[in-house]
Amino acid sequence: MEINNRKAKYDYQIFETFEVGIVLTGTEIKSIRAGKANLKDSYATIKKGEALLINMHISPYEQGNIFNHEETRTRKLLLHKKEIIKLSDKLKFEGFTLVPLKLYFKKNKAKILLGLAKGKKTYDKRETIKRRDIERDIQTRLKR
Repeated sequence: MEINNRKAKYDYQIFETFEVGIVLTGTEIKSIRAGKANLKDSYATIKKGEALLINMHISPYEQGNIFNHEETRTRKLLLHKKEIIKLSDKLKFEGFTLVPLKLYFKKNKAKILLGLAKGKKTYDKRETIKRRDIERDIQTRLKR
């Protein structure tokens, strides 16, 4: 099971990626395994020496009862202290943003691929669309 943030590569220029763990509850894990999560508008930040994932949407588990989770709660990310310090410096002084690119399972543990990114300007986005259309045309011509 893999959930991608397809909008991230369109809106941001990715410079570096980090594989991080995430703290989840039981019903959240079950919903993710069912494929009911969305990374579209989420981002990560560092507060008080902790990495946090904000605004990630995980739908409530259908078989869950009163112990079901909140859909867009703030979730803690698991990083080493040195990595947190390095990332917080880049976020403060260099204008980067932490964007989740992918949510997947590795050895039955939920992992998130975080990207250290900067936002693209509108002309960069137009160039990306143009390049994608050209590549699509080349692929269709090669098939013929």
